Amino acid sequence: MEPKVYIDGTLYPKSKAKISVFDHGLLYGDGVFEGIRLYSGRIFRFAEHMDRLYESAAVIRLQIPVSREELEQAVVDTVKANDIMDAYIRLVVTRGEGDLGIDPKKCSRSSIIIIVDKIQLYDEKLYKEGIPIITASTRRISPDMISQRVKSLNYLNSITAKMEADLAGVPESLMLSADGYVCECSADNIFIVKRGELLTPSPEFPILLGVTRAVVMEVAVKKGISVRELPLTLHDVYVADECFLTGTGAELIPVISIDGRKIGSGKPGPVTGMLLEEFRALRNSEGTDLFA
Repeated sequence: MEPKVYIDGTLYPKSKAKISVFDHGLLYGDGVFEGIRLYSGRIFRFAEHMDRLYESAAVIRLQIPVSREELEQAVVDTVKANDIMDAYIRLVVTRGEGDLGIDPKKCSRSSIIIIVDKIQLYDEKLYKEGIPIITASTRRISPDMISQRVKSLNYLNSITAKMEADLAGVPESLMLSADGYVCECSADNIFIVKRGELLTPSPEFPILLGVTRAVVMEVAVKKGISVRELPLTLHDVYVADECFLTGTGAELIPVISIDGRKIGSGKPGPVTGMLLEEFRALRNSEGTDLFA
């Protein structure tokens, strides 16, 4: 069955789902989005994703043209229309159709797009074997320019870093701040384990406050693991006992080397393995049940 895509209140077959070439989301990356997971008919951490969507929209003064309740129902209806139990939900709000200038006032109404489809960023074997990563020369945009906590449609900064990973033949690249501190990867947050403690860059650095990041920290605390958000350098990552990445698409993926340097034993570590197992148990057991 061809997937159905929601655009401004109407469901279209994927092959016929289109927006205007004058939409400022296309022309200028002016808009926000969320990637949300559906597991066994349950939307995982739906409220947290919606909170972040509305916060992102508020920061860039983007008026979402329906109420939050109506938007949540549209997501539910789109999932049900696709008759799918496990999926990736891409919820997009663009500035809408305007003219060829950048002025958002020329866009009379923002547009909503909801895509429900499959996603698999990494082969399942890599969750057991781990992945190598590199450090990108592309630096994360500084928060005094534009906040990385806004999940906007403009991902060129991340795409450039991802291209560096592709050229190096690895799946991901680590991005640093302008002054050399560890931020995040091109599409994932980063954690290290050192002497049994879980460490991750603090929100003062230009990072997206990932929903999966928050879940992993929550799980770690419940398992009695100390969690700290603090400034990290490449030195900290190079000498870590374990390292892993988190994201809605990636979930929790172990990192076994960076810039040719082996992390710990060079294999996924015990803390990483335990957190992955606990995360998967949690996402399989909780969420907004659409088919109850």
